[in-house]
Amino acid sequence: MSPDLLLQIDAGALAEGVNTVWVLTVTFLIFFMHAGFAMLEAGQVRSKNVANQLTKNMLTWSIGVIVFFLVGAAISAIVGGLTGGTSVPIVGAFADVIAPADPTSWVGWLFGAVFAMTAATIVSGAVAGRCKLRAYVGYTILLAAIIYPVVTGFTWAGGFLATILGVGFHDFAGGMIVHGMGGIAGLTAAWVIGPRMDRYREDGSVNVIPGHSITFAVLGTLILAFGWYGFNVGTAATVFAAENGGLALDAFAGTVGRVALTTTLAMGAGAIGAAGVSLYRTEKVDTLFVANGMLAGLVGITSITDATAWWGALLVGLLAGGQLPIVFAFVEKKLEIDDVCAVFSVHGSAGILGAVLFPFVAVGGFSFTQLLAQLIGVAVIAGWTVLATAAIFGAFKMVGQARVRPEHEREGLDIAEHGVETYPEFGLGESNRGSVTDGGQPRAYDIDDVRTDGGQSNDGRLKMVTAIIRPDKLSEVKQGLSEAGAPSLTVTNVSGRGSQPVKTGQWRGEEYSVDLHQKVKVETVVADIPAEDVVSAIAESASTGDPGDGKVFVSPIENAYQIRTGKEGTEAV
Repeated sequence: MSPDLLLQIDAGALAEGVNTVWVLTVTFLIFFMHAGFAMLEAGQVRSKNVANQLTKNMLTWSIGVIVFFLVGAAISAIVGGLTGGTSVPIVGAFADVIAPADPTSWVGWLFGAVFAMTAATIVSGAVAGRCKLRAYVGYTILLAAIIYPVVTGFTWAGGFLATILGVGFHDFAGGMIVHGMGGIAGLTAAWVIGPRMDRYREDGSVNVIPGHSITFAVLGTLILAFGWYGFNVGTAATVFAAENGGLALDAFAGTVGRVALTTTLAMGAGAIGAAGVSLYRTEKVDTLFVANGMLAGLVGITSITDATAWWGALLVGLLAGGQLPIVFAFVEKKLEIDDVCAVFSVHGSAGILGAVLFPFVAVGGFSFTQLLAQLIGVAVIAGWTVLATAAIFGAFKMVGQARVRPEHEREGLDIAEHGVETYPEFGLGESNRGSVTDGGQPRAYDIDDVRTDGGQSNDGRLKMVTAIIRPDKLSEVKQGLSEAGAPSLTVTNVSGRGSQPVKTGQWRGEEYSVDLHQKVKVETVVADIPAEDVVSAIAESASTGDPGDGKVFVSPIENAYQIRTGKEGTEAV
């Protein structure tokens, strides 16, 4: 491009275009954090509740963002005006969002919406495994329409907390406004609904209920950490400013480097802090605490990342990660609140900690006035969130709509609420080829066939062959049975113990004994097929040579009846 053409470009238009692209880019990055929340929460719940958790995450965005567009954004502006001493017409506030004079302002709305939905989705992890979908969705609607907008109205929209004591409550990117508020809401909701069944024993001691996938939890953590750069660095929303016909980096130049650095340092320190406390308390570095510690460090720095010294970021991250195992244990054991995904200790207490520590680590030095402003801001946000959340879930509880029925909780919310199984491996074959499951062709036997020893198969009687095998060997065993001519079988997911040694597991720093190992029970009744052939097929297919391969049992069956035809005995089989 020639210098003459560059001189003809409107600097203001160029600055506006770059700024708009920047905001949209970081907005999409923040949206991707929902994938992280989905994986993190899915990994921390039991397998029978995974689909329910994923559904809640998708509905949080889908429903919540529409409600925030139609109602929430305007409520934020109205509350900001009313509490900040300025006049904001109610009708005008809604019109500015739904039908603005400049449609590019919708970019700013979307940037605010992804923050709002982050606060909303945090709650789902606290009430996992027992909250009715309708109650959660109902709360999400009210959070997006009123609860969160009131908080942003007090603060970012120019409300009284923005100027309190002449210094204002400092929250750069939502450490307290978004994460702290979401963590407190989750704790309150979990308290109102009550713990999961069997979470606490009769004597009040804790029964550990591990989640089903550390892999999912860690993957979700890393996705969230990646998206957090959009959360924090993206809040430096203006890249260029037009000055004297040229372009200047405006405040971006003095902010973006510090924000990127302090965000990164706090993230690493958070993981170290959680790992250190976990090691001290249990003599093991708990993987889930390390993952949660990374997030706690990020939450702690988020409200103050723009004005914190580098050493302050390390200190805040270390403390935010270190408090995680301690606060989680306090909530679990002392308060007896079942916070499934530790949302309060990750988002709530870490958000409060970061906001309160700001005056101690600020670049400009300590300010008692700023400390007082931070304490007031935290108290107001926490108080409003607790009251509003308790009222909403309390109302659902009063009419019996907050919690699923006990039988639904035991069978899992995937089936009860959605009619699906996240892992339907026991209900479906792996191939539809051939005449039987797994593609094998049954051998041709006849009940009248005479064996080489002069007798009939199984002495002409029915035999039940029962095998207890490793779950990962099920497909091979099905194939082996098909090739042996015994394609009909019943499969049950069971737990048991035998020659395998007892192991010790750990979930968030608490040990539990694993003396019942996951197995699969395969049962097949045979008449014309020799039971010993079936036993051989199973043994060959299920063997690994290590303890825990399982056992096969053969037992006589007195009779059998085929419901459809009325046949009995060997003909029924």
